[in-house]
Amino acid sequence: MGLQAGPFFLRTMDHYYWYALKSIPLVGNVTFRRLLERFNTPERALQASAEELAQVKGVSAAAVASILRHDYRAFAARECEEVERHGVKVVDFLAAEYPKILLEISDPPPFLYVRGELRGVEDAVAIVGSRRASTYGLLTTERLAGELAAHGVTVVSGMARGVDTAAHRGSLKRGGRSIGVLGCGIDVMYPPENRRLFEEMASMGALVSEFPMGTTPLAENFPRRNRIISGLSRGVLVVEAMQNSGSLITARYALEQGREVFAIPGNINASGSRGTNQLIKQGAKLVEGVEDILEELPQRSRGPADAAAPPVFSLTPQEAGIYTLLAESPLHIDDVIVKSELTVGDVSAILLRLELKGAIMQLPGKHFAIT
Repeated sequence: MGLQAGPFFLRTMDHYYWYALKSIPLVGNVTFRRLLERFNTPERALQASAEELAQVKGVSAAAVASILRHDYRAFAARECEEVERHGVKVVDFLAAEYPKILLEISDPPPFLYVRGELRGVEDAVAIVGSRRASTYGLLTTERLAGELAAHGVTVVSGMARGVDTAAHRGSLKRGGRSIGVLGCGIDVMYPPENRRLFEEMASMGALVSEFPMGTTPLAENFPRRNRIISGLSRGVLVVEAMQNSGSLITARYALEQGREVFAIPGNINASGSRGTNQLIKQGAKLVEGVEDILEELPQRSRGPADAAAPPVFSLTPQEAGIYTLLAESPLHIDDVIVKSELTVGDVSAILLRLELKGAIMQLPGKHFAIT
């Protein structure tokens, strides 16, 4: 590939087969995870026979044919080169620093391209809103983001103009962490005027993307990235939004993912307030101050005796599969066996390992739930 095989390059090669498997048509995030649960590594999945692939739950005949025929080599090699050239980290969903809250959504990305620092567990709230926000919206966003940061809450947003930019800046100004979720490749600077903010985010928080290197900011990418904005967060605050805006898409994802939805009330005569006022009418919590948000965060209800930091853990593919099942809802061990299609012995051993890692807890009557 024309590159010196130095230590960093060897680390980027660790994900060669991850890029390869993800690039195959008809292999989405759910199929990717099921293949890893069955074969343990992407490389082994790519080497599997048609008969072995056909035995994997949810893998269609068309997907089997695509895996067998698709030539992924040029793409995977180019990704390795670009990841090294830009100094990007790749964090897969088995790693300790992969945000475990993302495993609670229906289709978590198998890996994320990262600049900065990701943490496996942290309190986070998303703030989203209009790219053409009013002065009131921008000032309110920056103030609330700063107050969240002062309380140790990470602020998540989408690095777009307007409310997103104000949210990130408000958090960083108070010395807090902020995570920017991109609708393009992590090596693409968009919007270009946020160059300085990009650098600050990489040094004081994190920039993340699920899109391959070099992906341009196409309109269809942004609704997809919105599920990650909400997925990384315990709640989503919508500051200003027109009806049918991208911010309302994020709010819908939040509801589907079991997250809290908050909204700032706005002027009833302003078109930019119609979306937020509509959310409040539909049951979103009206926010006047930061305490309205903090009181809804699960970690904030703990007393001093329970204030120990939650555990950070890595996972095997099969452990990740069980964890995602339990993230949907607590389950009896028999239901885990049925849903996972593993043996009684395998499920018992995996549940024990997850308990020892502090990832799950056993409830009365052989029920299990994530911690």
